[in-house]
Amino acid sequence: MKKGLFSIFFVVAVLTLMCDIASAQARIYRSEFVYYDKRDDAKQDIRTNIEHYITIAPELQFENAEGAVRRVYEQHIEVPAAWNDYNSYLHLENIGGDYSLFVNGKQITTPIDRFTPSEFYISPYLMQGENTIAIVIVEEASMRALDEGLKTAERKQFENCYLFAQRSLGIYDYDVRLAPDSLNRFAELRLDVIANNSFSTDEVVYIGYDIYNPEGKLNEYSVNDLAMEGYSRDTLSFKPYIYNSNPNRWSPSNPKLYDLTLYLKVNGILREYIPLKVGFTEYGYNAQGEITAFGSPLKLNKATYNAASDRATTEKEIKTLKAKGINCLCPDYPQPRWFYDVCDRVGIYVIDCMAISSPTAHDDRNMGGTPANAPWLVEEYISRAKAMYYRTRNHACIIAYSLSNTNSGNGYNMYKAYEALKSIGDSRAIIYPFADGEWNSDI
Repeated sequence: MKKGLFSIFFVVAVLTLMCDIASAQARIYRSEFVYYDKRDDAKQDIRTNIEHYITIAPELQFENAEGAVRRVYEQHIEVPAAWNDYNSYLHLENIGGDYSLFVNGKQITTPIDRFTPSEFYISPYLMQGENTIAIVIVEEASMRALDEGLKTAERKQFENCYLFAQRSLGIYDYDVRLAPDSLNRFAELRLDVIANNSFSTDEVVYIGYDIYNPEGKLNEYSVNDLAMEGYSRDTLSFKPYIYNSNPNRWSPSNPKLYDLTLYLKVNGILREYIPLKVGFTEYGYNAQGEITAFGSPLKLNKATYNAASDRATTEKEIKTLKAKGINCLCPDYPQPRWFYDVCDRVGIYVIDCMAISSPTAHDDRNMGGTPANAPWLVEEYISRAKAMYYRTRNHACIIAYSLSNTNSGNGYNMYKAYEALKSIGDSRAIIYPFADGEWNSDI
């Protein structure tokens, strides 16, 4: 026991609950973003002026060298009455171990892997006044078997963990592409903005964007209204042409990015500025098993690389690899968001990878012989696949997705992870280098 404020009864409850499946799963899968209250803050990533933004840095309350529960961290947060009209989202990464999340003593997730930055919708579990968020570090054999050998760079624990509250009528997610038009003459902006209405009443929201070319010239802007029923989620689509764009096709030799800003307008008031960097790209794969860009096969000189402990060091190392002729990075698990930002800007391809590495007994195809063929773990595989994909799908550098970079066996769970990603309809290849001729790899 470390802190007198921490209740021994809660520890006992944790020890009991960790043996059970959580009654609810609060984890969500979407782009990693926060909204800003001012456009200038959005451009500079200034979060101190965001009205409903709380840094999460819980303190150690309990530590144990044995058993399922190894450490418990706790933070108290004050939720004002004004948050009744807000949706609260918790972002967690750099936790230091596999973990489960508790809010006000209630377990709201099954164990989450330590490698994938994750987001949780926690409004149903909060109450007005003081609330307690507890992060419980767990040690479970089934979880460790899925990522044996993976190791993250040493970063400050709970770095980039935060809670932010978003108005009940707001932008929930987005999917953005700059892709060639049907005649390959110029780019078409394919922007889908998903709006959320958590009010019981019908509402009208105005969603807008503006996009500037790499030279800073305004290319296009628009504001459209979206009528939404109560308790609903809907998508507003924009598909304007972006002329004179072919010289700006993104590649490692030409890493030009467009500046796009999303914003929301409700009752005449501008809200929720979300800044994005967008590259003009088109990726796929051909019958010869080659990854393509704009229909032409890519010659890839790949290297396994995971982000260093900080952004500056990572950028320096990526530039060094690029200077040596490397044009494609293959991380072993999902990376911090800034890693993909650096790759977009520096200009280097990335084959993103879900956090699966279980080489032990990889050739044992009996049920449960390898985690890949243990059906009771299928939801964990699908969850890791979805979390990987939705965080990074809008980045120009992402050319394909990998189920694992180590020989982690094959079977039911790998099949289902592949199917989950293919069902989304993305043109990019889903790769499993160790599929051994089976159907769950595009190349």
